[in-house]
Amino acid sequence: MPILFPAIDLKDGACVRLKLGLMDQATVYNAEPAAQAREFRDAGFDHLHVVDLNGAFAGRAVNDAVVDAILAAVGSQMKVQLGGGIRTMDDIERWLGKGLARVILGTVAVRDPDLVRAAAKRFPGQIAVGIDAKGGKVAVEGWAETSELTVVALARQFEDAGVAAVIYTDVDRDGILTGINWEATIDLAEQVSIPVIASGGLASLADVVRLTMPDARRLEGAISGRALYDGRIDPREALDVLAAAR
Repeated sequence: MPILFPAIDLKDGACVRLKLGLMDQATVYNAEPAAQAREFRDAGFDHLHVVDLNGAFAGRAVNDAVVDAILAAVGSQMKVQLGGGIRTMDDIERWLGKGLARVILGTVAVRDPDLVRAAAKRFPGQIAVGIDAKGGKVAVEGWAETSELTVVALARQFEDAGVAAVIYTDVDRDGILTGINWEATIDLAEQVSIPVIASGGLASLADVVRLTMPDARRLEGAISGRALYDGRIDPREALDVLAAAR
């Protein structure tokens, strides 16, 4: 069945949500991210999406102690994927050694695609590529810069590389609850063989239902942040919808 990934975005040690990817447009939802992770686990989620926002801008781990606390809190009960500031093979090996299910490589996928290929070969099933887009072009360095690469062109660089998933975020919709950009996300999924995870803008149960439609079957799932925190989506109701789509 499709997977709904609750999101924990980390800024200055707290669990926040950004608006349109802007660091100065952050809303703090929980000062204790590990406690938030336990809440998601207790609600029935078995996957978790974590991003070190400070790390994405700094190019290195910043909230590593908080991520360690999250991993300690949920143990093996949740499959945790982490992105933000992971730029070297040593970074990848260190994080996977701590028990992460996957690491997400974003900026480095543009800057050093050979590293992504090497990592995917070394750690099968544990490397995801994060592709964040503004106006259809790939954004890097924590969304602060936009490259000239299109989303599809970047994703196609990793065909047959063994990448576990592509996480596609429409930055122009992130955190504003306008709904996922289904057209672009499904188009990407149809043009590559790598499973695609939708991110950015998930607004209501209608988006969860949309994830179960026939043309979305190539998607591995979707990430939800603000809609869960604001109570716009009831976790049990959403998980029941997905379970019924098996």
